Formats: sequence, structure tokens, C-alpha cells
Amino acid sequence: MEIAKSMELATLSHKQSSFAGPPHEALFLVLAYLPLFELLSMSEVCRSLRDAVEKDVLPWLNVIVERPLSLRLSDEILMKIASKANGRLRTLVLMYCAKITDDGLQRVIDQNPLISKLHIPGCTGLTPDGVIRALQKLSDCQDGLKSLWINGIANMKKEHLERLQFYLQTNQKLPQIQQTRQPLLYHNYRRLRAYRWEELGRVIDVELCPKCNEVRVVFDCPREECKRKRENSMTGCRMCMFCIPRCEECGKCVENGDLEETVCADTLCLDCWIQLPKCNFCNKPCCTQHANMQIASTGSTGWICSVCHDKSDDFE
Repeated sequence: MEIAKSMELATLSHKQSSFAGPPHEALFLVLAYLPLFELLSMSEVCRSLRDAVEKDVLPWLNVIVERPLSLRLSDEILMKIASKANGRLRTLVLMYCAKITDDGLQRVIDQNPLISKLHIPGCTGLTPDGVIRALQKLSDCQDGLKSLWINGIANMKKEHLERLQFYLQTNQKLPQIQQTRQPLLYHNYRRLRAYRWEELGRVIDVELCPKCNEVRVVFDCPREECKRKRENSMTGCRMCMFCIPRCEECGKCVENGDLEETVCADTLCLDCWIQLPKCNFCNKPCCTQHANMQIASTGSTGWICSVCHDKSDDFE
């Protein structure tokens, strides 16, 4: 009898949980701040959360696709996600989404002409002509595009860049944005989130490199002598990464003869190389971004790099 009553109570409890009430009102305030991956995961938890995510437009006004979703995103999935904004999409950030094509991007643009931020770096499935068509559509709106990030789009030439800049000029707020333009330093760029690009006062991320004349991201240098050259309208070391290497920690230009060896094979200037802690075995540092290569040394202070650690295991 007790077992039967327990089973009845369990069944009743399951039925009650199946008809749970609507989510707490505070949840609607949280949804707009969730990353896309967490937002999609929440919709799979229960019916109430799924309905809350599906019916609320606010979380879908700014779509930011980063890893691991970027590796799986296709034209069909992107269209399904963008359609949740009901034509009111404002920000579209696709970080290294190689499966997105010109047709897929254009379909999203056609249904969401109010997009003000379009960041598509590393989307190797896109072409310069496809990006131009998308920008032409967005330039028809009253406000126009405020931010465009296209670094990594293959075969981008000077004539493509000029057409993109022409369509960007239709934005009436462009002069206000450019007034806040700040120097672009390599180490800050590497850590900058895509949707914060406009904080640098730049509408587009690429330009013609003064040295190689290729359409790439061009970096400024924090060295005082390089700053003085820039203030005197001299090019100095203001170039792309392919023309001059830069320190991973401070962004300074580094001549080929001054390159210092590191565990992670990244570039460091001499000043940063001296300041960073070194491996107990090989006496090489690793940059802050690759601190996960540091393994605590047992029985002594400091650390051992993963390369030396693996070698020591081979000898044991």
C-alpha cells in the first residue's frame, strides 16, 4: 500500500511540474543579456522557458554568433535565428562563420533593413561583391550603417573598399562617430569584442596599408617616437601585421632583429620579454593570452611550460 501511494504521489508531482506556471517576471529582464548559446540552451530546458524565449523579441535584436556556434552556423540556421527579431534586427555579428554565403546574408539583410552594426570578420564564404550588395541595401535606410567589420573577407581590393566607403558616407551620424576616433593598438584589438568596435570611433575596420597597399587592418604604435611621426603626418610604422610584427602584450612595433623567443611562439618586444615570468627549464616566457601553457612546478617556485613538461615525461 505504501509503495502504491508513493507511486501515486510521484505521478501527481510529475503532472504538476508539467503544468508549471509562467516564468518569473525578472527572467524577461535577463534574457536580453544572455549570449546566444545560453539563450538557445535555455529554450530547451522546459516549455515555460521556451515560450518566454520564443515570444520575447528583445533578446533577438542583437545577434552575436561566436564559437562554438560559429562553426555550425549555416544560411538556414541564421535565417531562423534572425527571423525571431521580426524585421527589427539591429546588430548582426558573425565571427568566423565560414558556412555563411552571400545569398544567406542577403536574405537576412532584406528582411532586416534596420541593421546598424554588421560585423562579419573571417566569414570566408562571403565575397566582396556580396558584402557590397548587403551594404547597398542597408544604406537605403535613414540612419544607415554605423559599424562594419569585414577583416578576413578574401579578395577585398581597393575598388571594393572605395565602394563600401561610398555607401557608408550616407550615414548622417558618421562625422559624430569619427570625432571620437582613437589609435588602434594591436594588443587592444586582439582582446576587443566585436560589438564594442564603435568605441574606437571607427566605422570600418580595414583600410589600405600604407606599405603593401592591401586592404587590411592597420595598427598604430604606442612608442613615443612613432607617435611623434604620426602627429607630423608621417607614416612611420603604421602598417598591417603582414608588414611589421607587433608585441602581443603592448602592441609596439618589433623589428625582425629584436624578436625574442617565447613558449607560445607569439611576438614579444624586449621590454615585455624581460618583465614576464619565465619557465624554470627553458627560460622562455609566454604571453598573457597563453597563460594556460604554464604548469605549476612541484617542489619549487615558478612554473614549467607545457613543452618542457612533455619533454620531461618522455625522459621518465
